Amino acid sequence: MKLEGRQKALIVGASRGLGFGLVEEYLRRGWQVQATTRSGKPTDGLRRLMAAHPGALTVEAADINQPPSVEALRAKLAEAELDLLFVNAGISRGPEETVSEISTGDFIEMMVTNALGPMRVITALLPAVRADGTVAVMSSGLASVANNTEGRWEVYRASKASLNTFMRSFAARHPGGRSFLCISPGWVRTDMGGEDAPLDVATSVQGIARTVEARAGSGGVRYIDYLGENIPW
Repeated sequence: MKLEGRQKALIVGASRGLGFGLVEEYLRRGWQVQATTRSGKPTDGLRRLMAAHPGALTVEAADINQPPSVEALRAKLAEAELDLLFVNAGISRGPEETVSEISTGDFIEMMVTNALGPMRVITALLPAVRADGTVAVMSSGLASVANNTEGRWEVYRASKASLNTFMRSFAARHPGGRSFLCISPGWVRTDMGGEDAPLDVATSVQGIARTVEARAGSGGVRYIDYLGENIPW
């Protein structure tokens, strides 16, 4: 059952952490939500949300590092009209791993997962996003080249800075009414952020949703935090 008249969001990478939090937040706001996991099977948390919001949440398969999986999702959503496409993806090898020490395989995996994979999804699914809709990626405050004064997390920084650059280029190639957002969620208590992070998932995703709403229909590309503040590229 689909609930007509609701705004529609696709959250890619929703099995846990910030992706799951976004699904929960948009359901709370009354949206129709499609969420992806790599297997296409809902996690226990997603099953709970499906039971709590009958007909409002569906789960699809998508592995952003596997082009055939992305293509299958594109075909399945050929008739979709999304108000929001949000791609949540990110891996890290920790704050101390440098470009001088990382293995070639680990470097490639991080760049594919954090930068190339999300852009493949956006390229494939852009036709499913309304002409005045929003395309967002989960960036990071660490992606700011201008603010990088102390190093650390340097490979992760580079991968997210690459994602931001790709988004700017993609937006330039696709002018019009769609809004393209690179969003930093802040330092959040997730598997990556760790227990010392000052923000919980709920606070971050609530801010993200408000920021997306405020920027909807504005067009262009922005690099902003979860409170809607501009971050230097």
